[in-house]
Amino acid sequence: MVEESSRIAGPGLRADARRNRGRILVAARAVFAEHGIDAPIATVARRAGVGVATLYRRFPTRDALVRAAFAQQMETCARALTEALADPDPWRGFQRLVETACELQREEQGFSAAFVAAFPDSTVEHAQARERAERDLMTLVRRAQAAGALRADFHPSDLAVALLSHCGLVTALPRDSAAPRRLVAYLLQSFRAEAAHGALPPPSALSLRGLPLAADSSQRQRPSRA
Repeated sequence: MVEESSRIAGPGLRADARRNRGRILVAARAVFAEHGIDAPIATVARRAGVGVATLYRRFPTRDALVRAAFAQQMETCARALTEALADPDPWRGFQRLVETACELQREEQGFSAAFVAAFPDSTVEHAQARERAERDLMTLVRRAQAAGALRADFHPSDLAVALLSHCGLVTALPRDSAAPRRLVAYLLQSFRAEAAHGALPPPSALSLRGLPLAADSSQRQRPSRA
């Protein structure tokens, strides 16, 4: 007879398998926050108390593990973008979207890299999802600009710069919740149309998909470590 702990406790997973999955995801978030999402998979397995083979049975690729580890955060971010587009006040929608993304950065330090990697262009579906999110963001930006709320010279790379700046502050001061919130408030005020006094330097070539993925924010290619 199958033991109680091994009976089916969810779609396709036994109770013990679900516990293993949960431990892996908790460990992955902790390891990614400490070492970046390029941390060795073996480190995640060791932190979770499972074998590497067990981890790979649940998550056959690194991207699958990253998406699963931060699925809730990505859903929150996607929902925030949908709600921002639905808001009749485009500036309020834009503001809440930025605040939500930054709040997620504060709650999960590994999320910043996952935010960029969550839609890897390894499949047509993933590429389309990323492109759709980028189009929706541009639609929100144009609406806020047309409403006269967002400065006319705002560029999408400015949002990437803001998120990267906030991520750096959160990393440098992990126990200081006031400083990141104040930075976000400063940045949002600087994005307002009434804050535009004179020409800005040319925008950065940085984009959301171009943000550094390493925990130390160094500009390098993602290695292909297992």
